[in-house]
Amino acid sequence: MGAEIDLAEEEAASIFSAPRIRSRLAQGGYSITAFRDTLNWGRDRLYSLFHEGFPADSLVHARAHLVDEVLRASWHKFLPEGASGLALVAVGGYGRGELLPHSDIDILLLHRDDALERHRSALEQMTAFGWDIGLEVGQSVRTVGECVAEAEKDITVITNLLEARLLTGDESLFRDMQAALTPDRIWPVKEFFEAKKAEQAARHRKYDDTGYKLEPNVKESPGGLRDIHTIGWVTKRYFGAQTLGELRERGFLTKQECDELFAGQDFLWRVRFALHMLTGRHEDRLLFDHQIKVAELFGYRDDDKNMAVEQFMQLYYRTIKSLSCLNDMLLQLFEEAIVHPAQGGEPTALNPRFQIRNGYLEARADDVFQRYPWALIEAFLLLQQHPKIEGIRAQTLRLILRDSRLLNDAVRQSVQARSLFIEMFREGRGLTRNLRRMNRYGVLGRYLPAFGRIVGLMQYDLFHTLTVDEHILYVVRNARRFAMQRFRDELPFCNQVMDRLAKPELLYLGAFWHDMAKGRGGDHSDIGAQEAEQFCLDHGLSHGDAALVRWLVQNHLLMSLTAQKQDISNPAVIAEFARTVGDRLHLDYLYLLTCADIRGTNPALWNAWRDSLLKELYNLTVRTLERGLDNPLSDNERSAEIRAKALALLEPQGITREQAEAVWTRFDHEYFLRHSAEELAWHLPAIIKAGEADLPLVLVGAVVGRGTSVFIYTRDRDHLFGLSTGVLARLGLNILDARLHTTHDGFVLDSYMVMEGDNTPITQPIRFDEIRTALRKVLSDPEVSTIDVNRRRSQRLRHFNTPTHVHFSQDDARGRTVLELVTADRPGLLSIIGRVFQKRGILLDAAKIGTIGERAEDVFYVTDRMHRPITDEDTLDGLREVLVRTLDRPETA
Repeated sequence: MGAEIDLAEEEAASIFSAPRIRSRLAQGGYSITAFRDTLNWGRDRLYSLFHEGFPADSLVHARAHLVDEVLRASWHKFLPEGASGLALVAVGGYGRGELLPHSDIDILLLHRDDALERHRSALEQMTAFGWDIGLEVGQSVRTVGECVAEAEKDITVITNLLEARLLTGDESLFRDMQAALTPDRIWPVKEFFEAKKAEQAARHRKYDDTGYKLEPNVKESPGGLRDIHTIGWVTKRYFGAQTLGELRERGFLTKQECDELFAGQDFLWRVRFALHMLTGRHEDRLLFDHQIKVAELFGYRDDDKNMAVEQFMQLYYRTIKSLSCLNDMLLQLFEEAIVHPAQGGEPTALNPRFQIRNGYLEARADDVFQRYPWALIEAFLLLQQHPKIEGIRAQTLRLILRDSRLLNDAVRQSVQARSLFIEMFREGRGLTRNLRRMNRYGVLGRYLPAFGRIVGLMQYDLFHTLTVDEHILYVVRNARRFAMQRFRDELPFCNQVMDRLAKPELLYLGAFWHDMAKGRGGDHSDIGAQEAEQFCLDHGLSHGDAALVRWLVQNHLLMSLTAQKQDISNPAVIAEFARTVGDRLHLDYLYLLTCADIRGTNPALWNAWRDSLLKELYNLTVRTLERGLDNPLSDNERSAEIRAKALALLEPQGITREQAEAVWTRFDHEYFLRHSAEELAWHLPAIIKAGEADLPLVLVGAVVGRGTSVFIYTRDRDHLFGLSTGVLARLGLNILDARLHTTHDGFVLDSYMVMEGDNTPITQPIRFDEIRTALRKVLSDPEVSTIDVNRRRSQRLRHFNTPTHVHFSQDDARGRTVLELVTADRPGLLSIIGRVFQKRGILLDAAKIGTIGERAEDVFYVTDRMHRPITDEDTLDGLREVLVRTLDRPETA
């Protein structure tokens, strides 16, 4: 392989050799056209070489060679006699000799005394010439003294200058600059190292300390090229080394590690090259619209289990994981060599295999994992049991990376390994951090092949914002936080439920296994449940505990689907959910797992509304279980309870039972079932006071613990739902829930739960007034029959194809039809659907609105104009056909 790369490097160097480039320029008389044509030829030739499979390092160096010669030729064109006291210097990535098609070309014009003024006219002409030929450069102009002054103030300046390379001009001036920037004069090695380490930590925090986001930055995200650059900068400052290869020569990397580092760098360069080529600009982000195209360029094809883009991205995530690991190890080796060179430190023995030295865990012998492979698990358990240990020493980490392959079936089946691994979950404290380390260093996937399969696995959608392995570890983290005192204010109710769990490790195991079987085809809940149960039994759990973990994995989506897609105001829905759950113990575990899962899937998904839905479902289920499954609460009982609570809230406002009942007798009992007592007490005084001139009555306000409610009370009219939702969409609001009621005397009571478009709560009174005014203006105008939502579908949503699917079922208990709709999300979607309903004579009773990334998954409860369920198959087929045709039209997407 090395020989092939060398040959490719030679061939690329030959194509972009200085004589060949100079010859092309000379043949064109060094004209603007000659320079421009040479750059275009170079770009096209590089693209061809990329498609031919040339290694990326050959391409980035070839691009730098091309620009070198173009800049040198430009210099000699405008300064034919040379210019003493002036030097043209490549800095930054260009200084390293690494340029992608649209990388920044950073140069330094170094000058002495009055040389700049003497040659100002020629230099200005050269700069303008660069723009004319299409070569955009970033140029700084400094003396040596100015370079030193700027470098002293800013770590990024010294870093850029550290990689300086003379292109042409005064060589002695360039040597003067190099001499002025040595570690004995400015930025000593230790100070430089600590600054670069802090800089990397800050950059990682900017990306939430993970490179496993859906749209990673190939250069800046953790594990990206910038992490390799950091290693290179420290190497250059410490050793004066010119290449990363010298790390091997100096004993910091083994051959295997060095090969892994260069392979990872080449892969990321190739990805960046593809991004620059596809976009025609400097682009380092693997955005959704690029991922599919890059996957195709890399030769991936869809298969039965995973899309091509998912296969490609899994390789990407696994590559940055490997690079992150090498970065960890090298930075720690540098720290030991640079910051603590004389501190061998006396070790403190922990057991016959491990000791602590200078606060870090260290293997007591280089063959410890070869003699005791299960000690690969023990090392991480010790970190949990001794939280003051800062981490694993670099040399021991190297042993882990080398020997993790020894975790074979025999070790996995050993009592030692199994007892050590399960003890991590029982220990609880430090579990998430430990599992993250094990995953980062490749041990977790080796010990559990099921986990190894999902490392780096992504799902090409906007719902899951992390890879499957990262998501699982986030869910474990969220579950752990429920048990931690310092996070009690985060979700107090979850903490209360957690306090009742006798065996919190079962929750952690459920969280750990809930998505483990993704990407294998089939139902991941079914497959994962079986494997989770076997894992628990293999690791010494009782049959009862193993069955509980199995049940959790099998049903981990049950509670969120029930809360978000079913009408939980319906006692029959609660009774059915309670029967599936069976008892309070299972409910407690499922509730906590559901909260942890939603919060670990997509940060934008968790909000006060979803929190309140799950809490309401939990409390209603507890009550049903306490009454007994054979004695469910009736509609009338629940309605009476809510009314009684509302009356207690209304009494201080001077509203009597008689006044309330006089209004409430006009409303059906479902109005009371679908609203809280607090909402009833908010609606009623306004309804009592409202005269004909006050209609439509629009109330907007925050509902404690739920979000912002918009309540509309007015005379019924055609297309009210479509108009209302259209106005709300035009205001940039997300609709989370709709509850629609018509009184016996022709009035409507419509409630919408809304949030801002970015899923943040609405808090400003001026915003409440804006919503109220906009709704009243439209709903009071009988001439308005449609609303145009002049908001474009976001760029991210355009990259996903979600065909419309419509499914019907019957809610016999409530005498209505349930329409479940999956389609591509877009602004004004509900208004479009409302218009279809109105034209087809469909009455809408209620709606459960769910936006899952790029998909809208909504449930509508509908009847015909006579308030009867729709059962005629031809009518349902016709409604399905018009919805699909309307929503899948390009202009509505």
